[in-house]
Amino acid sequence: MMAYFFELLINGALTGLMYSLVALGFVLIYKSAGVPNLAQGAVVMTAGYAVWLFISAGLPIWLAIPAAMVVMFLFGLVVERLLLRRMVGQPIIMVVMLTLGLDILLRGLVPGIFGSAPKSIDLGIDFAPVIIGDVFINRTSLFGGIAALVLVGVALLFFRTRLGTKLRAVSDDHISSWAVGISVERAIGISWGLAGITAVVGGALWGSAQGVDWTLSTLLFPAVAVVILGGIDSIPGVLVGGLLVGILGSVIPGYLDSHVGGSTRDVVTSLIILLTIMVRPFGIFGREDIERI
Repeated sequence: MMAYFFELLINGALTGLMYSLVALGFVLIYKSAGVPNLAQGAVVMTAGYAVWLFISAGLPIWLAIPAAMVVMFLFGLVVERLLLRRMVGQPIIMVVMLTLGLDILLRGLVPGIFGSAPKSIDLGIDFAPVIIGDVFINRTSLFGGIAALVLVGVALLFFRTRLGTKLRAVSDDHISSWAVGISVERAIGISWGLAGITAVVGGALWGSAQGVDWTLSTLLFPAVAVVILGGIDSIPGVLVGGLLVGILGSVIPGYLDSHVGGSTRDVVTSLIILLTIMVRPFGIFGREDIERI
């Protein structure tokens, strides 16, 4: 029984770190542009298709992923130029609805063009589990967890750079940023481009684990739980939130599913979102903004 518990615990933690790969793009955009991006799940799906296309074209995986990163970075710049720039001065809820519309568009358009049947991505990761004693650890999730740790570390270093400081300034106050000569439009475009780059890593790893199709876009749901729990503007919160969401979403269903007929993972994720919003709406590490009324 202890081996079963530790297997649920470790694999759940690693799965949670893979959720963090999706959540990181969400946080990068919010931390830079101040906009909750409801299209991030569809962006991860699109990035997975991009990696698959380059592999299908004959590129080795070590070239396909950088090529997909370039494409998704440019995609982020295009989204800012054609869509978000037109929303300057509009209420934030309208911008959120725009990202939701983009999510619906990508979920229908990309599989419609390239096919809805699952596409396989071979990252060269052995499917045989890592065995420690009586505990079986998913190898793809292990690589995903390592990738999440590396990307979060890079993101933390990035926001200490001059450009990262500018992006944080844009998130705090667009008007003041314009006043001191910061190009708000360029900063928002860069934040979307960076989110596209992280989406490539998430899309490739999740695509390797379950195939590339429209279902990759549903990763937005656990990713939202991660950012709400960890803090929507906190990069370290992505890791902590991912670990907690992954562990709770693995251990609790692992013991309850056999008694209630299954499908408790989504219930657990929903409860995490609801309870966090009610008890600590700014998350574990999120910044609490107090406004005078």
